[in-house]
Amino acid sequence: MSNLHITEIKAFVPSKDFALSKQFYIDMGFTMASEGGGVAYFHFGGVSFLLQDYCTEGFAENFMMHILVDDVEAWWRHIEDSGVVKKYAVKIWPLETQSWGMRDFCLTDPSGVLWRIGQNVD
Repeated sequence: MSNLHITEIKAFVPSKDFALSKQFYIDMGFTMASEGGGVAYFHFGGVSFLLQDYCTEGFAENFMMHILVDDVEAWWRHIEDSGVVKKYAVKIWPLETQSWGMRDFCLTDPSGVLWRIGQNVD
């Protein structure tokens, strides 16, 4: 029997301005662990993604990432306190409780990628 254990799965997040997007994610609190060949590896604790220096027309605006957190209120404050919304002129939506059992908010990155940050609720 073979071992089919998956160690990690990461999305390649598009960026229109690679340098600007890298700094955005650093300012948001992610760690850039490595960079090379037009790809930067970012992580926050045990979760990660790859930022790519590539974006075709309309791709970023139709790309979404989801972060499931323990405390969405703390994340809301973290984003507000980081200053990224004003510094990068990105859009943030208010915290909402969704009909599917999640409290969340959305944030765009400088390329238009939508990040949905949420917490499961009863």
